[in-house]
Amino acid sequence: MDQDYERRLLRQINHQNVPEGQLTKSGYAPVSVKSGDRFIPTRAGSNWSINFHYANENCWSPNQNQRSKDASADTGKDAVAYAALLRNELLGAGIETVPDPHTDDRRQAILSQDTHSLFRYTIHTKRVPFDSGNEISPYSLSPLSNKSHKLLRSPRKPARKISKIPFKVLDAPELQDDFYLNLVDWSAGNLLSVGLGACVYLWSACTSQVTRLCDLSVDGDSVTSVCWNERGSLVAVGTHKGFVQIWDAAGGRKLTSLEGHSARVGALAWNGEQLSSGSRDRVILQRDVRTPPPMERKLQGHRQEVCGLKWSPDHQHLASGGNDNKLLVWNSSSLQPVQQYSEHLAAVKAIAWSPHQHGLLASGGGTADRCLRFWNTLTGQALQSTDTGSQVCNLAWSKHANELVSTHGYSQNQILVWKYPSLTQVAKLTGHSYRVLYLAVSPDGEAIVTGAGDETLRFWNVFSKTRCTKESKSVLNLFTRIR
Repeated sequence: MDQDYERRLLRQINHQNVPEGQLTKSGYAPVSVKSGDRFIPTRAGSNWSINFHYANENCWSPNQNQRSKDASADTGKDAVAYAALLRNELLGAGIETVPDPHTDDRRQAILSQDTHSLFRYTIHTKRVPFDSGNEISPYSLSPLSNKSHKLLRSPRKPARKISKIPFKVLDAPELQDDFYLNLVDWSAGNLLSVGLGACVYLWSACTSQVTRLCDLSVDGDSVTSVCWNERGSLVAVGTHKGFVQIWDAAGGRKLTSLEGHSARVGALAWNGEQLSSGSRDRVILQRDVRTPPPMERKLQGHRQEVCGLKWSPDHQHLASGGNDNKLLVWNSSSLQPVQQYSEHLAAVKAIAWSPHQHGLLASGGGTADRCLRFWNTLTGQALQSTDTGSQVCNLAWSKHANELVSTHGYSQNQILVWKYPSLTQVAKLTGHSYRVLYLAVSPDGEAIVTGAGDETLRFWNVFSKTRCTKESKSVLNLFTRIR
C-alpha cells in the first residue's frame, strides 16, 4: 500500500477515534494491533436482517412463500405454547391448554387468566396429595408445575385450512338475480335442483349428468322456488303464478299441482309429508301432499312478501321471514305466531335452525340491516348479533361442527364461515361478481354450492366431517341436544 495513502487513512481514523489531546506530534496515534489496516464504516442502522428477509421472500417462488408462511404459523403456535408455559411458571397463571393463535379471542383468553405479582414470595406449607390422574409424581425431577405438565400434554389441534377457490364451477344461464327467490336445493340423494327461467334442471353430483325435470314455458309461467323433501325423492316447484307443483324426480313426472296462492311462491319448506309455501300474497299455506288439495292450514302474520321458511330439526316449529322485517315462529298446531322478533331493519330471508342446540335460531337481515342475529326460541330471548357489513342472503349450519356459513350481497358479494358462539370468522370466500343469493349444503355436510346473478354455480369445501366432541359453552347448553 502507498505510504502517503496509508498515512492519510490512519490520520482520518485517529481523528475520529482518539480523544483530543492524545495525538502525537506526527499528527496520528500509533496503530494498535486490534484496529487492522482497513476502514469499515458503521452499519448499525441498516437493519440488514430485515432487508435481506424481504429480499429473499420476494425472490422466492409462490410455493416457497407458502411453505414459509406455514412454517411461520407453526412457529407462532410454538411461541404461544412457550408464552403460556412461562406464565404458568413465573406468574402462576394455571393455563392447562394451549390457546389457538388464529382466533381473535386468544388474547382475551390469556388476559382473563388470574395474574399474580412477579415478586410475591409464598411458602406452601401443605403438600397436595398425589393423584396419578391429575398430579405429577412427587419423585419427579422435573422443575415444571402440574399445570405446565398438563399444558405440555394437551393435544394440539391441527390448523384449519379452507380452500379459497371453488373446486367446481358450473354455468347456470338465466339464473335470476332476485333476492326473494330460492332457486337452488341439494337433495339427500346427491341431486342438485336448479330453477333456470321457466325450467328446472337436475344435476347429479355423482355422475355430473344433467336432466331437465320440467318446462313451464308452455303455461306461460316461470320457476320461483325449488325444495327437496327429506328423503330426496320429491321436489316441490313454486311458480310465478302462485302454483306449487310436486314432481317425482326418479320418474320425471308431475304428481300434483296445488293452488291457493294469488302471487308468486318464493319460499318452500318440507316437514315430513307436509309442505309449507310462502308467497308474495303474504300468506303461508301448509298442506299434506297425501290428502286432497282442500285440506290446508293458512298462516297469516306477515304484512309483506314471505321470502324465508325453515322447519326446526324436531319438526315442531316453523320460522318465517318476510319483507316486513319480521321473523315469526309458528308451532305445528296454532294459526297464530307463538313468537315475533322485530329487531331486523330489512327483509329477513336468511333463516337457519341449529342442528346442535335445541331452540337456537339464526337469522340475517337485508341491505339496510346487514346483521346476523341469534335467538333462543325456548325462552324468546335475543342472544347475540354481529354486523356483517353487507346484505345477508342465506344461512346454513354445519351438520358436524358448531359453525355456520352465510352468503352476502350488497356490497361485498362474499361467503363467510363463522364459529359459534364466539362469532369469529373462520374463512372469507370471494369469486361471485353478483349477489350470492342461493345456497345449499351437500348431503354429507362437507361442501356447499352457491349461486348468483352472474349465472354461475360454485362448489366450495368449507365444513369438516369430524364431529366436535367438546361442548361449546352457551346459554342453550341447559337444554337437550338434538342428534
